[in-house]
Amino acid sequence: MIRLEKRKEPSKVWRIANPFLAVALTMLAGAVMFAMLGKDPVVAIRLIFFDPIFSETFGSYSRPQLLIKSAPLILIAVGLAIGFKANIWNIGAEGQYIMGALFGAGVALAFFPAPGWYVFPLMVMAGAFGGFLWAMIPAILKTRFNTNEILVSLLLVYVAERILAAMALGLMRNPDIAGFPGSRDLRRYEAAHNAELFANTGIHWGVVAALIAVIFAYVMMTRHMLGFHVKLAGQAPRAARFAGVAPARLVIVCLGISGALAGLAGMFEVSGPGGQVRIEFAAGYGFTAIIVAFLGRLNPIGIVLAGLLLGLTYIGGELGQMMLQLPGAAIQVFQGMLLFFLLALDFQTNYRLRLTRGVRT
Repeated sequence: MIRLEKRKEPSKVWRIANPFLAVALTMLAGAVMFAMLGKDPVVAIRLIFFDPIFSETFGSYSRPQLLIKSAPLILIAVGLAIGFKANIWNIGAEGQYIMGALFGAGVALAFFPAPGWYVFPLMVMAGAFGGFLWAMIPAILKTRFNTNEILVSLLLVYVAERILAAMALGLMRNPDIAGFPGSRDLRRYEAAHNAELFANTGIHWGVVAALIAVIFAYVMMTRHMLGFHVKLAGQAPRAARFAGVAPARLVIVCLGISGALAGLAGMFEVSGPGGQVRIEFAAGYGFTAIIVAFLGRLNPIGIVLAGLLLGLTYIGGELGQMMLQLPGAAIQVFQGMLLFFLLALDFQTNYRLRLTRGVRT
């Protein structure tokens, strides 16, 4: 008879091993899925995980792309992880990402074509404020009316997508190209362009911001009283109240930081790799960052590694679509498998399987 037994203490070994095991199982399950689609599974896995970095043919283009794809994931995931640590579940980072992009692009378009140095810093502040403002909706509703922040933040994603489409077709549409949706290309507006800082490296201001956010989160969580309150609220809510932690204030702070970082990611994307406000601008970074946060164990350093891994699946997925005609949805399923296996395996951290004899009394 197999029995599930709760461990006296969470297993540190399985906590570290589970992400690696989840990656291995994802590769195995992904290979089966690709085979069922009629593709060579070995070639597909190699294209996703190996060729973007090590191939002589694709590496020179793909390696800089790794930082470009990973930076928004890391930036958003760091903010999400702070909230998740306190059991505050912001699932709507995608909406905050969109609003940050709209606020940032709005500032750029308002100043167009002024060449001032101040345009880009103002865009950065506007992007962070846009994401923060959007995150305050679930925060205030939760603290005032005890609503569920998961549902509210998630539903706000669809509202943000509607606003994005309305802006691309209306207020922000490029007046110089009549009939086509989409704003001016910010890559052609020097004062607003988030350009590559070093040629052919992929490093732009979004990458720098992601590194600063990781350092900020690490110091906050390990050296600052706020980090102690966040961890205490997540592990022992009653003890946190006795220690003077105000739950409402913590909700505002955690959702505020998370929203601001997601907004920054959107701003850096629209002024850099994305280039313009388009209906299809939202690339799912806000949702994929949830996988990054959990895969990185809500630890800033772990999030960097997980962000690079998920960034690799984006680049490898594009390569697979180009070389093997893999459907885009298959790549999204592949990424989703990673979170599925990680959560499924996590029971080993707190429980163990026991083989027992006889009838249980």
